[in-house]
Amino acid sequence: MSKRDDYITFINEFKTVSPTISEQQRKALLRRAVQQYGITVDDAVEIFNISGILIGEDVDYFEVLGLSISDIENQSEEEIERRVEAAHGKLYSASLKAGGRPRADGRTEEQWRTLLNQARDVLADPQKRYTQLATLQIEEETLEPPPVPLFVENMVHIPAGEFDMGSNDVDAFEDEQPVHTVYVDDYFIDQYPVTNEEFKVFVDANPRWRKPQGIAKFIPNKVHDGYYLHHWDKNVYPDEKGDHPVVHINWYAAMAYAKWIGKRLPTEAEWEKAARGGLTGNKYPWGDVIDIQNANYGNNITSTSPVGVYPANDYEIYDMPGNVWEWCLDEWDDNYYLSSPTSNPISGGSIDGISVNFSNSKALHVLRGGSWYNTAVNVRVAKRSSALPNYANSNIGFRCVMPVIT
Repeated sequence: MSKRDDYITFINEFKTVSPTISEQQRKALLRRAVQQYGITVDDAVEIFNISGILIGEDVDYFEVLGLSISDIENQSEEEIERRVEAAHGKLYSASLKAGGRPRADGRTEEQWRTLLNQARDVLADPQKRYTQLATLQIEEETLEPPPVPLFVENMVHIPAGEFDMGSNDVDAFEDEQPVHTVYVDDYFIDQYPVTNEEFKVFVDANPRWRKPQGIAKFIPNKVHDGYYLHHWDKNVYPDEKGDHPVVHINWYAAMAYAKWIGKRLPTEAEWEKAARGGLTGNKYPWGDVIDIQNANYGNNITSTSPVGVYPANDYEIYDMPGNVWEWCLDEWDDNYYLSSPTSNPISGGSIDGISVNFSNSKALHVLRGGSWYNTAVNVRVAKRSSALPNYANSNIGFRCVMPVIT
């Protein structure tokens, strides 16, 4: 099936739940056609017009029945159906008793009962309910992020300039060679990996990225491998882990978080430059020797540690070696250093090209930094690794960067 056919299927499913939508939703649907399905605006408009979706007042069936997503979140299908039927029955009965009394919303009681039946039919059906959630979140996806200064807090400015990327030391792997000089524009980078507490704010604001359980199956199957947020209980992180790096995070989720907060994932070059802290040729941000006072590695404490516990590098950035592997924007190429550009390199395309249609990526993506579980040789600043974008593990997290806006 082509991307165009995929979009037609999506629009037709959308219409079954929401035949009438707002103008803002229409614009968001057209934008989705371009960004996620890779079709032209003209094609998207034609498909939209043929679909017969009307522009007007959009309907929130949760609101119609007096329910919220939280009322049925994480409930079994049997319990969801029971609650939907109970809410429908109560309102339908009240409407019958009202007789011919005019309603404040301008509908007749007969029209209201038809709407109640539609709401019941949609919310009691798992697939239709899934699409209704997508309908409600279309407008949410178009919200502008808060102003840039809000995000500079707890970020470090990395100056523009050259550095030597890669390693020729005795522990170096072939994919770390040859050492090559790279220029990188200046940027901001998070001082710490993203924590459980910070990621919780994201999933609360974006139900489609909640853990796949009960109604929270809203996260599309194609973007997780079954272990996404595996360590969380429903959508709550473990007690006393709020300041630990969030783990069991795949590349898709890291990309979504970064986009939502107005940032992005670092390129591999940006990550390594920041990790080196201004030093040249060393194995670690502080020199060539590591011990358990420097970083969380080697399974010494058998889990993640709170961010910022170990010493920062000379850029005042924490946890670059150890604690968690960190996702980068780049697609994996084990021979990339042989042909890497000398200025702002990124493997797999451009920053915008990778970012715009990220949920359709199938390529391996770069991981850097090593983790609490890895040996000393695997937490060196030059060490490279990779994983599929839907892969989530107990030692994988991420941090974000943001370009300097002049």
